[in-house]
Amino acid sequence: MIYNNNDNNNNNNNFNYYNNNNNNDNNNNNNNNNNNYTLDGHSCEILPEDYPKSDYSFKIILIGRCGVGKTSITFKAVKNIFNSNYKPTIGFDFCTFVVKIDEIIIKLQIWDTCGQELYRGLITNFYRNSSLAIIVYSIVDRESFNEIESWVKELKFNNKPDSKTFLIGNKNDLEIERKVLFKEGEEIKNFYGFDFFNEISAKNEKNTKELFIKAALLLFEDYEKYMKFKNNNNKNGSKFSLNSSSLHSYYSKSNKKMKNKKCC
Repeated sequence: MIYNNNDNNNNNNNFNYYNNNNNNDNNNNNNNNNNNYTLDGHSCEILPEDYPKSDYSFKIILIGRCGVGKTSITFKAVKNIFNSNYKPTIGFDFCTFVVKIDEIIIKLQIWDTCGQELYRGLITNFYRNSSLAIIVYSIVDRESFNEIESWVKELKFNNKPDSKTFLIGNKNDLEIERKVLFKEGEEIKNFYGFDFFNEISAKNEKNTKELFIKAALLLFEDYEKYMKFKNNNNKNGSKFSLNSSSLHSYYSKSNKKMKNKKCC
């Protein structure tokens, strides 16, 4: 591992966003097309998922117990659609989330994996070379929260140690049915040293798009820090080589089109 950003945000569990269109978080209007945000002083615009160009591309995986809402999260963020009757994912689904941060266009390749125990062995290949893993649990499903440890073990075994990890509690619109406290999520995040934690609602859009904007910005800033580190070493005459375990997966200046893959 070259460097670690964990110390920067371990005590920051909230999205520091301003939604430029002043949307109500509880508004479940699927026709709401607000795509402009401000994050930590950066101007952010969500672009169409089939936008043909990008400056950087990162691979993200969503993992967690079946039924926690992984597919709902990706559909809401990418297509602004919510359906309470999604069938369980078998194997994986694929989406792209494209965001312009200031003048940089970043594409997130989102792999939505199945959560059924029967298929767990099939999805471990998708862990490899991912820049960031998002572990999702449901705040109304205690067992999904208890399984976080097993997902962490799978990540450590199958992915590189310097990849990033977010912890997300979904379905916080169901407050009356809550089984997992927000404080418990914070404690698990701090225990494992995850890079970020928050609760969201795919149903009412609370923090869903912001989640992926946050991911894109963190990965881009992480990549920039790595490049500065590499350049400084080269200037000092130090021997330095890039290998598969020294940095999370990335694609620089990736203007290539995806192979006709559509979301989910």
